[in-house]
Amino acid sequence: MPTRADKHTKQLVDAAREMEHAPYVLRLYVAGMTPRSADAIRRVIDFCEKYLSQQYELEIVDIYQKPTLAKGEQIIAVPTLVKQLPEPLCRFIGDMQDEKRLLFGMDIVAKQK
Repeated sequence: MPTRADKHTKQLVDAAREMEHAPYVLRLYVAGMTPRSADAIRRVIDFCEKYLSQQYELEIVDIYQKPTLAKGEQIIAVPTLVKQLPEPLCRFIGDMQDEKRLLFGMDIVAKQK
């Protein structure tokens, strides 16, 4: 018969496994449909498909269409990518072309080829 400590250990292991498969919740703020916005959207989608596969939710927010949302998030420059989950919250500002910075900031281990 398992002891109480064994049950607690199993619960912790199960929780850790669930966290490994928890989706990344991301929000990309852009300013209209400019070439810079389109490039940021393409880069973020490509990055997510490459490193997160089916484990992400991406919302794209045009600050001209939803200015109160951008104000509430204190967005001061665009494009800005916000990683809401898993914690900690992280913000990436700029053209989104530095994959190493994104991998490090999102705490993603690059896939081995």
